[in-house]
Amino acid sequence: MVSSFYQLIFFLFAGIAVIVLLSVRFRVHPFFSLFLASFIVGSGVGFPISEVVNAMKEGFGNIMKSLGLIVILGTTLGVLLEHNGSTRVMADTILKWVGNKYPALAMSITGFIVGLPIFCDSGFIVLSGLNLSLARRTGTKVVVMAVSMATGLYSVHCLVPPHPGAVTAAAVLDVDYGKLILTGIVAAIPAMLIGYWYASYAAKKITITNEKEDIQSIKINSIQPSVLQSFLPVVIPVLLIAVKSFLVTVTATPAWWQRFFSAAGDPVIALSVGVLLALVNSRPWKKEMIDQTLQEAAHKAGGILVIIGAGGAFGAVLAATKIGQHFTEALPLQQMGIVFPFLLTAILKTAQGSSTVAIITAAYIVQPLLPSLGLSSPDDKLFCVLAMGAGSMMISHANDAYFWVIARFEKIEMKTMLRVYSVATMLMGLITLLTVYLLSLMF
Repeated sequence: MVSSFYQLIFFLFAGIAVIVLLSVRFRVHPFFSLFLASFIVGSGVGFPISEVVNAMKEGFGNIMKSLGLIVILGTTLGVLLEHNGSTRVMADTILKWVGNKYPALAMSITGFIVGLPIFCDSGFIVLSGLNLSLARRTGTKVVVMAVSMATGLYSVHCLVPPHPGAVTAAAVLDVDYGKLILTGIVAAIPAMLIGYWYASYAAKKITITNEKEDIQSIKINSIQPSVLQSFLPVVIPVLLIAVKSFLVTVTATPAWWQRFFSAAGDPVIALSVGVLLALVNSRPWKKEMIDQTLQEAAHKAGGILVIIGAGGAFGAVLAATKIGQHFTEALPLQQMGIVFPFLLTAILKTAQGSSTVAIITAAYIVQPLLPSLGLSSPDDKLFCVLAMGAGSMMISHANDAYFWVIARFEKIEMKTMLRVYSVATMLMGLITLLTVYLLSLMF
């Protein structure tokens, strides 16, 4: 048994310190840092090793049961859209809608839409060549274009399923995926706009000495899909999940359309539909290309799943310590509401760099504290997840892999990145918290 609140706090911070130290100083994969932190916390509070291991196994298995298929299918959809040229078609279409007068805004919106199914780092790499070409054509500074696109991708990555942080937090806090997708998209729009605005504002005051000249080519299919074909794999899954969440109600004798959308709106089925649509767009079908693309998707999904699984193991150990009861008795959590999950996630993100690890770790710490925070209703839990998503945005700096993807692909100096991109992510987190708070007042 845990002897005291202070003993639990000491070993909790020790576990978090290990996660940060191994991730930042030694570049250890998050799975192993979370795995070790589980033993530190469990053993530190007095649990036998066998009990710690059993809790970890249970937590790992439960989170895989909830999220495994969703993560694999979501990753596969993103990889297919990269390879069949859909992302480029969407970007060109958005540029035509917005117009050449606002190229940075066009890339911000492109990042926002492309980022719904695609991880932010992959999306940035895929769109990098188009971004640089447009910057040269319009005479816009590369840093403005790069940060606008990067923050557009980042806004949905931190808030909207099927991205691993949001989807894990939703599973842990028992939040409806459809409602989280739609509300997350609404909350991500101000974050995208503040990122675009600050990139445009800050770049005016900075003299850029190292702009990238060469344009990287992205290998895609020679036959690109149409505009409709490109958007459908993204739009259809979102609509199916949303219809189930908002229109389908449980009744004793549901109508045929309720039964249909109840099945089709399950995230696994909806994402499967998106994958099939993306496969149809991947013509001409070549066995080697399809095999390579699906292998890449499985490889990426595996890396994400082991992090999520380790987060589940860590969370199960925390739950066994009765952390919620201890925090409730020791701290005035009732007065903090969504600010507590926001601050906790922001500290974890800033310290160790990964938005995914930050929100997963915070979700398991916050879950038993929900009653004490006054966040027990379904809507309260929804806003709690969004608050953690806001916290996971700030602050992206040199310990974040995405930070270096942007800097290296666009050859932007670190000083400029810190002054423009890192400050933009801080503003994104704060404006998203404000947006979530206003949404909570409305609902």
